[in-house]
This record gives sequence, C-alpha cells and structure tokens, in this order.
Amino acid sequence: MYNTRSTRRVRSATVVAAAATSLLVLVTGCGRGDQSTGSGSKDEVRIAANMTDTSARAAGEPSTSGSTSGSAAPTDPPLVEITGLRKSFGAVHALRGVDLTLAVGEVTALLGDNGAGKSTLVRCLTGVHPPDDGQIRFCGEPIHLGSPDDARQLGIETVYQTLGLIEDLSVWQNLYLNRELTSGFGPFRVLDKKSMISDSREILSRLDVNVPNVRATVRRMSGGQRQSIAIARAANWGKTLVIMDEPTAALGVRETAAVEALIRRLRDAAVTVLLISHDMGQVARVADTAYVLRRGQTAARRTVADTTGDELVGLITGAVEGSVHEGSAHE
Repeated sequence: MYNTRSTRRVRSATVVAAAATSLLVLVTGCGRGDQSTGSGSKDEVRIAANMTDTSARAAGEPSTSGSTSGSAAPTDPPLVEITGLRKSFGAVHALRGVDLTLAVGEVTALLGDNGAGKSTLVRCLTGVHPPDDGQIRFCGEPIHLGSPDDARQLGIETVYQTLGLIEDLSVWQNLYLNRELTSGFGPFRVLDKKSMISDSREILSRLDVNVPNVRATVRRMSGGQRQSIAIARAANWGKTLVIMDEPTAALGVRETAAVEALIRRLRDAAVTVLLISHDMGQVARVADTAYVLRRGQTAARRTVADTTGDELVGLITGAVEGSVHEGSAHE
C-alpha cells in the first residue's frame, strides 16, 4: 500500500544526492543553452563526488573519492566560498568585493552596520540577485544561482527580515508552501492535509514555538509568532545551509532561547548556519566565526572564542582596524 510518510522520509534521506544532481544544471556551462543528453562531464562527476564526500565527512564517515594511501589526506573544501563578490544597483555599490567562507557544520555570524551589504550578500547567495562580479563556490565547485529555487535544491534555506509568509494562509500551509504532500497515484493525487497538519505541529513543537493552532491564519499571529513560523520552515527544510537574517529581532526571551537552541542543534547535525545579527551576546553564545562587513567590503574575520563584543563593535564602526587575516589587528 502506498505510504506517503515513508516515501517522504526516504526523499529527505536522499536530499544530498538530489542536491548533487541539481548542480548539473547550475554549474557554469551546464544547462545554459547546452541541451546535450550524453553522459555527465568530468566537472559534473567531480561536483557530485565533492558533495558526497563533504556530507560523509560531516557525518564522520570515510571519504569515497579515491584511495589516499601513501599521500596526505586532502583538505576538506568549505561548504560555501565567496571571493571578490560585487553587486551594484545603478550608482549604488552595495558589494565592493566581499570574501566569505562557510565551513561545514559551523555557525558563522555576519556582522555590519545598516547599509554594510549584509542583505545584498544573502540575496546573491540565495539566487535573488545575480552578482555583477566574483565567484561563489559550493563544495569546491563554482555555481551560478539563477533563482531561489536553485538554492533550495542545494538545501539552502533563508529567513528574511520580511519573513516571506502569506498572511491569508494557515500556519501549516505556510510551512509546506511549494512543498505540499500528496497521496494517491498518477493523475488522482490529492493534498495530504492530515499529514501536513500533524507534521506541522511536530515541527513547531521541536522549536518550542508558541502557536495555539496550526490551522489559524498567519494574519492572526503576533510579530514574534510570525518570525518563529518562518524560522521553523527554514530549519525544517534547510539540509546544508540555513541563513537567518536577524531571526530573533522580534522575539521574546523564551522564544529567543529556543531559536538559539535550534541553531546549536543544526550545527550538531552538520548543517551550516549563516547568522546575521546585531546582538553581540547572541553571537558569543552560538557562533564559531564572525565576519564583519563595512561599506560593502569584508573588513575582518574573527574566531568568536578569541574575540570580544567590544572588538566586534569596534570593527563594525571602524574604530578598530580589521583584516580578513585573523590576528593582524592584534599585532
């Protein structure tokens, strides 16, 4: 008998393999005017192998990319590596050459004053805006994200400041927006509302989100509840990278603590988190590494355990000279 939940679990378990396949149409030259149906190129095979090996290493499993006997173990590629990224809107230069590296299974804080370029960088990383120049590498290979769907296929989810919720839909409908579960077969498939409603309760329960009824419309929710719903959706579907743009700005103390606990659980599950925050206390509690943007450029990189909130504030304002080469500011 057809079992929708079992099928969905299998689909989730193989999301990394699906992401590797999706890269066949995202990498430079692939799927952009080339309609060849032949076997995969060497670049395509290498991309899939890199993603498989990265996932295996994050889970503590041995690499499958070949024998390493008699040679040193290869360096693990970062999940995301951004170099020289530039983006302009007319005469406004939002990004002026940003460099950023996101390691697998780490929480990286992105800091900067208003107008520093944080949100523009996130939109470039998630396929909303194409960069004018520079390169984004995913698992060691260059990618070009043409739309947010391309990023989602790689397991990248984002919580924007605008949340991205549809107010006239219910909570469970927003959690499963564009990912609806169905039951049946062939052309006779219908929405599996019962499963989605039940699973939505479980998702919100894990985050400890205080939403009385998942059947209620988002329009009836408070600002804090709406923020929590958007975070829950991203955390549930983000398999490789979850980007959070000021995720706790509108939350109370209890909900903020729950979100920070969720960030730690994502890190423990080898999911990379990019956290945009102005709360230096929060950065110290959950982040491993911090990058500071100033006027569209990378001003500094710091290991959070080796810095202080005062230094980070100084780097943001320009009172402290910074460098992407950690430690130069301390010499």
